[in-house]
Order: sequence, then structure tokens, then C-alpha cells
Amino acid sequence: MLESFNLYTTPPSNEQQFEDIALSLFRYQYKSNHLYQTYVNQIGKKPDDVKTVADIPFLPIRFFKSHRVVSGEWQPQAIFTSSATTGTTVSHHYIKDAQFYLTHAADIFEHFYGNITDYHFLALLPSYVEREGSSLIAMINYFIAGDITGESGYFLNDDEALITQLIKLKKSKKTTLLWGVSFALLDLAEKFELDLSHCIVMETGGMKGRRKEWVRGELHSFLCKRFNSQSIHSEYGMTELMSQGYSQGGGYYSCPAWMKILIREINDPFSFESHTKTGGINVIDLANTHSCAFIETEDLGRLNEDLRYEVLGRIDNSDMRGCNLLLN
Repeated sequence: MLESFNLYTTPPSNEQQFEDIALSLFRYQYKSNHLYQTYVNQIGKKPDDVKTVADIPFLPIRFFKSHRVVSGEWQPQAIFTSSATTGTTVSHHYIKDAQFYLTHAADIFEHFYGNITDYHFLALLPSYVEREGSSLIAMINYFIAGDITGESGYFLNDDEALITQLIKLKKSKKTTLLWGVSFALLDLAEKFELDLSHCIVMETGGMKGRRKEWVRGELHSFLCKRFNSQSIHSEYGMTELMSQGYSQGGGYYSCPAWMKILIREINDPFSFESHTKTGGINVIDLANTHSCAFIETEDLGRLNEDLRYEVLGRIDNSDMRGCNLLLN
């Protein structure tokens, strides 16, 4: 059934429908994903005991670095890979339908921001452009292609060209969106004080080993001051997920209809925290039909009362027993 399930045209419309799809997807992936089935069996979880979303086992995200995480038999149209620092292993996400990823990403963006054709996209993403296999670059390429004016594009190590373009686009009827990795936006803000009040500034990712980490709130406050912006927006995505969350200011992210965040206890990964408690972020991404939809990430966060979520940092897996926390 789920091989032909078209999530792009039929997103869940309410909580009960989300749970019904998630439970069906769990049963499908348990049967068709050997790695996931082995993991579920190893932790002693019986599939017949999975009655609610909270019962579903979440696969630790590190398995994307060591195994081929796929459900069913098929040949990938694309393989997305994560960035890596020296000596680390990258994650691999095998994509059955590359076009679905792109249209799905556009649908999510448009849910929060409106039609992509109403935007100019200026991309300041050096750490992503410099390598192959980035899901973010695939998405941004698709967004840039949607701007038929030809005014969108990448700016790599060319601040003057970027500033010239930002000034030029002040006269445009379209909204300009500056999409940048954190360290590149910080570099720009430290060198130039700009009036970007006509733009949306979208921050994604951390410092990627290029600079000392900043607390996100302090980074956004500094960028607002230097860019004359009311708020800094953020995108929450990762190689292992098909879907993205967005923050339109204040550091609180919202999910699209096919994505759900749960917060697990730090000392017990099989138990979940109540709202407002800090813990590890688990993600259900129903768009991960052909890999694994239930991911235990290495990010630290919390949900607020309206189910928006904060991303507070990373959980240091070098010593899980000690549960060292590195906040960025």
C-alpha cells in the first residue's frame, strides 16, 4: 500500500490521520527495512504492541553513517550526504524519487512563506557548495530555478557582488530572501553594517567547524542589529530527513503536516518528556517513506505549549552515559 502512497498530494489533515499513517508506515518499514526490523527486535519491542505513535521505536540517526537505510527494493535516483569534519564519517540518505524531494521541499516552503516564484533567493552557503551530495543545495537550486528573472543565485567569497545585488533588489516587487549558513552570515555582519529591512534573512546550520559556536539567540540578536532586521528566520533540516521545519523569528520552529517532533528523556531514550522539558529531539517524517520515518536525532530541544519547538544544541555522543551536553 505505502509503495504507491503519494504524500505530496495527500498530507494528513488532523492528528488522528497523522497517527494512522504513522502506524501503517511503521508496520510497512518493520517488514521491508531489514536494518530497522533488526533494531526493533534487538531493543525487545514487539510490533503487535505498537498501538500509538509514542510506542513506535526511533532509529538512532548514527545508523545512516554505517548502514544503507532503505525500505523496499529499488535503485536510488540520488544520494544525499552530510557534511563532515576531519576524521568523521558522513551520513548517506538514499533517495528513491529525487523530484519528489524537490516538490515536497517547495510545498513546505510555500506553506510557511507563499509561492517560491514571489522570491529572489540569494544563497550564502560556502560549506555546502564546496562539496557534493548536499540536500540543501539541491533544494536551493530548485528554488533559484523558480525565479525566472535570473536575479537569484549563489555568492561564494564575493561580498561586494552580494551587497550590490541586495541593493539592486530593493526596487524589486519580489521579496528577497538571503539564505545563509551561520558562520557566513556572521562573517558578513562583522564586516558590513547593512540595511536588509526589505529582506528575509534565513539562517541554517551552525558554524561547521569554521568558527566558535554562538548561542543562537545571541547570534540572531547580533545579526538583527547589523542587518537592521526585525527578526532572523531559520530552517531546520538534515540529510536524513525529507522534510524541513521553519522558524519565522524567535527561534521557535513549526512543522509541516507530515512532520512531528517528540522530546525524549536524556537518560532514557525510550521515554518522552512533557511539554517545556528539555531532552533529545525525535522526528517523525512521514515523507521518509522509503528510508526510515522515525529518527532519534542527536539534537537537544524542547516543545512549547503550542507544539512549536526549539533546537538548543547537540548531545555529545562520545560519552552517552555521562550525557554531556554541548549547547550552541
